[in-house]
Amino acid sequence: MNEMLRALWAYRYFILSSIKNELRVRFIRSKLGSLWMVIHPLMQVLIFATILSEVLAAKLPGIDNKYAYALYLMAGTMCWNLFSETIGKSVSLFVDNGNLLKKMSFPRICLPVIAAGTMLVNNVMLLGAIFLVFALLGHFPGTQAWWLPLLMLITLMFAMSVGLILGVLNVFMRDIAQVVPVVLQAMFWLTPIVYHISILPAEVQSIFRLNPLLPLVTSYQNVLLYDKPPVWLELQWMAFATVVLAVVALVVFRRASPEMVDAL
Repeated sequence: MNEMLRALWAYRYFILSSIKNELRVRFIRSKLGSLWMVIHPLMQVLIFATILSEVLAAKLPGIDNKYAYALYLMAGTMCWNLFSETIGKSVSLFVDNGNLLKKMSFPRICLPVIAAGTMLVNNVMLLGAIFLVFALLGHFPGTQAWWLPLLMLITLMFAMSVGLILGVLNVFMRDIAQVVPVVLQAMFWLTPIVYHISILPAEVQSIFRLNPLLPLVTSYQNVLLYDKPPVWLELQWMAFATVVLAVVALVVFRRASPEMVDAL
């Protein structure tokens, strides 16, 4: 662990320049540039809100705004976008950078950190766009919104821990990259993002509460919509599980790292 931290510090400028370069290259030929990072998730929100608001808007408790459903969607999307994009990028991280790993000598742990930094910048921009839309719709988050950086950090760490394990496995079993999008699609509908969990039957709610993303999504919705604190009790377990997963991910990565280049 200490060796990894020393390596990251020694290559900090390489990491920062790589994050900057990745963001620049991604939109270098685009007229709107980095705006596409926020247009895509906001358009998804608009589509869901337009189609489903008439069905579900009346069942959203505690939001006194005629655009309640759109606000609810944006709060959940904020969490889901960070989680799903991080998982998706991490799964193919080492395969996509196979040539780089073969040609350059640098600590391989830099790649997950660069990916995490890129995702964080993307979602900070999305957060700014969501706050702007909230203001246009007449909703202003309260003081509890200051917990958002911590919630984003937990979300990012959890997604990176799972993604790092999947990314290593994908080097040796390429089917992983095909299975993950299907699982993510299922998880999206099993997470209360486009609906409120209270509309489900009690016996179904108990099953849906096993979803590890539920406390995170609920916490985002609490701080952004209801000016309530995050659900700390559930998040404590979530944070503990994230630390355990992070340790497992680093062990798996360290043991598999010497063989990854040969497999690539």
